[in-house]
Amino acid sequence: MNITRTCSLLALALLATPAFAQTLAGPALPRGTQTVLKVTSYADDGSDGTLRWALERNNANPGHYRIELSAIGAGPYIIRPTRELPPIKGPVVIENVDWARNGTYVAIDGSAYVVGPGTRACPGAVEGQYGTNVRTTTKPGLILRDTEAVEIRGLEISNFCIGILVNRSSGNLIHDNRIVGNKGGAGIMVTADDGKGNATATTTLHNRILRNRFINNGDAMEMTRGAAFNLVADNFITSDDKDNEEPSQGLEILWGNDNVVVHNHWENLSDGVQLNWGNRNYISGNTFTGISSAVTLSGTGNIVDGNTMIGNRVAVSVRPQAAPGADAAPGRNRVTGPAVNTISANVMIDNGKDIRRCFAGGSCLPELKGAIVFNVPGLEHGKFIGNRGGGVEGDPAKLETICALDGQVEGCEPSPNHGQAAPTLLATLGASDGGVGVRGEFNGIPDSLYRVEMFANSKRGMTEAERYLGFIQVPVDAKGNASFVFPLASADAAKAANVTATVTTTDGATSPLSAPLMLGH
Repeated sequence: MNITRTCSLLALALLATPAFAQTLAGPALPRGTQTVLKVTSYADDGSDGTLRWALERNNANPGHYRIELSAIGAGPYIIRPTRELPPIKGPVVIENVDWARNGTYVAIDGSAYVVGPGTRACPGAVEGQYGTNVRTTTKPGLILRDTEAVEIRGLEISNFCIGILVNRSSGNLIHDNRIVGNKGGAGIMVTADDGKGNATATTTLHNRILRNRFINNGDAMEMTRGAAFNLVADNFITSDDKDNEEPSQGLEILWGNDNVVVHNHWENLSDGVQLNWGNRNYISGNTFTGISSAVTLSGTGNIVDGNTMIGNRVAVSVRPQAAPGADAAPGRNRVTGPAVNTISANVMIDNGKDIRRCFAGGSCLPELKGAIVFNVPGLEHGKFIGNRGGGVEGDPAKLETICALDGQVEGCEPSPNHGQAAPTLLATLGASDGGVGVRGEFNGIPDSLYRVEMFANSKRGMTEAERYLGFIQVPVDAKGNASFVFPLASADAAKAANVTATVTTTDGATSPLSAPLMLGH
């Protein structure tokens, strides 16, 4: 039996589940009566009415204040801090009230604080490193550290190394802001970093990043070093090569688990979403276009479901990774499990474009392009082509190897997703009910149940996955062989020039797309 679905309904149903909604809700934002601290001066001298004064007063007794900014006098409406602002202690709401009235932003601009030549003005935590892709908490704009329940709304945050830093903080809400030109760490960085590069469990949970607009940041967002159960939804993330020195990731998840990324738009980046050894993250209902690698996967248990990926170099890059350590101890890159990730029900059209944007990611090896591509090297691999970040190790002799690219050298990393090959579509068969059966075969793990997904393309020259048709379950025999007939409704057959398919193992490892099978019309 075929089962069809739409990703948007699936994602909305998931988010509407009471237990799941409670998980994401986190600590309650402040309610009831609070004293309003009005920012009436754009100076940064700490005098009454300045943003610095409001933050310091709130921090002396958090939970009792609301900080309101507004458009004062003739524009531009800009606060330019000359040094680090006080970390914000919640619960507190910080809102530019004019945004809700007429869409006017008040800007907090770091150009008087972050000075120097390009990304070199943003040093990393490791001496000699700088810019995007290096560990850093340097020169942030708004700081949420060791706190909870901070809401930020209606601001423009620009020209810092990190626009908003959320460090070991939970239950915060960042929404309806414009994040522009933060050139070092990220537009918004959500990290459980303990200050020494180690992850801290349970300190950075249930943060929500909703309906923001990200423009020309290095990384638009990062969720790293233990950040978990966070929600990224309905954001617009864009970049251009002219005004962005390092158009890197829309969202990097590094050792971050169980995050939900839904209904965002990503364009003109090295990676839309880059998963670096994060587990069980859910990426659904997003659109990706003009990107070197729309989604880059490593880690295990991640699901890429029901997204639309059009006009990228690679739609989904599935990266190999080092083996876990003995007795379940973390291996190299802190890997604790196999590279097994699910790619399901996505629309993939017109990928394979010659996009060579590889700042701390992407796919720039000439042969690696298309819809679902295995063995795309990451920054840790010697075969990576691109910018690893300022001052980052680039000696191939010290970097990791990939068996499929480097040969069977000692310690090379095997193909991800068990190296699962695509199915072969063999023929179309007539059906008694007026439909069509698509006959195919594949090899897999003996004595296990696989999921076969079928896709239709409307033009003969298309080779990807324009329309999702559904799935069937197919058993693999004791010798590792499987055959199937996928029933195709006559209406679907009439609209399709060809079909393609993937197979997915019982533990969730998806193959690349098959070669297309023409339907003969």
